[in-house]
Amino acid sequence: MRTTHLLQNLEFQEAGPHSQPLYVDEHGRVLLFTLKPGQSIPEHQSAHSPFYVVVLKGQGMFAGADHQEHQFGPEALLIFDPGEVHSIRALDDDLVFVGFLHGAQNVRPGKVGGEIGRSEQAAG
Repeated sequence: MRTTHLLQNLEFQEAGPHSQPLYVDEHGRVLLFTLKPGQSIPEHQSAHSPFYVVVLKGQGMFAGADHQEHQFGPEALLIFDPGEVHSIRALDDDLVFVGFLHGAQNVRPGKVGGEIGRSEQAAG
């Protein structure tokens, strides 16, 4: 079993949103996103994977293929289909969410990365 505490030691950047790989292997990626109030991630897509989002802290505006923004906060689960364009904007508080992707392009079989992966390798 692998574990981490998602809301400890959060890193925010003044220049823009921050994405921290928590775990990456040939089967998928787990990414921790942090946005300061007003920061946004412009419209983009994950061509080969659905993108699952779990909001942990704060409130944000999330838009999918219909380009309509919807407000979500802690405990919300959002599912974007493979290739579905999406964008995110933090509102008045820090926004923290975890994103999950199936498969990881350009990862060698057996290779593990991200914060949890590095901790595991250092312990082994």
